[in-house]
Amino acid sequence: MESKVIKNYFDKQFELRYFEMDKFGIASPSTILILLEETAADHCYSINHSLYQLEKQNIGWVLISGFLQMERYPHYKEKIIIRTWLSEYSAIKGFRENIIYDEQGNIIGRAKALWVFFDIERRRPVQILDDIKEKWSFCNRESINYNISKKIESIDNSDFKLKFKVNRYDTDMNKHVNNLRYLQWVTESIPDEIVDNYYLHSIDGRFIAEAHYGQTVASLTKKNKESNTFMHSVKVEGTDNVCATAKTIWKKKETRTHNKM
Repeated sequence: MESKVIKNYFDKQFELRYFEMDKFGIASPSTILILLEETAADHCYSINHSLYQLEKQNIGWVLISGFLQMERYPHYKEKIIIRTWLSEYSAIKGFRENIIYDEQGNIIGRAKALWVFFDIERRRPVQILDDIKEKWSFCNRESINYNISKKIESIDNSDFKLKFKVNRYDTDMNKHVNNLRYLQWVTESIPDEIVDNYYLHSIDGRFIAEAHYGQTVASLTKKNKESNTFMHSVKVEGTDNVCATAKTIWKKKETRTHNKM
């Protein structure tokens, strides 16, 4: 894996590994989300503000909302480059942009996320360190024109439902459920017929509240009026606490062509 700091961007290369594949030898949506998080973490490390260094100061980044759109998913042993940058700052939050390229320079995916700088101990946002703002790659260009601040309503009645026990490996360094786990739970409740014949074209998620080790969560999925579109909620079982909401769009699997940026 190679990383490269450019004036306005940060690039990280990955070679897709066997255990990151689905049964068809193609990277799963969870894999892409993990690689996006790894790229963001490495971007922090590149400016000497790694997540572990921040954690020692009881501060860190919390994901509030995110959107991923994939034209295709990479295959086993394929190399990809994830390009990331910050497009907008406020005192306490920043919008992270991402473009995913294949080896030929074709764009195969785009993503954006809203992150808040957070006091872990006091459980509230704090001002982003000046040194981070000065050192991080910044460009006011968006990777995709999409509003990730719009509310996604929770659902109460579902067509599909699965329950999950929160285990230790579901939690992060702060002992709270990793944001990626919510999105994995969301896709787990999609019926096999969709997963086997369609690919996840886009996922739009909002993170609302935390689930904790030992709790049981329910992943609720409801078919939308639009074809192959689903609405999702992840709730703490036995309560009205909504941890996350999402919308997914699935497209029929087929060979695709791609355009360069």
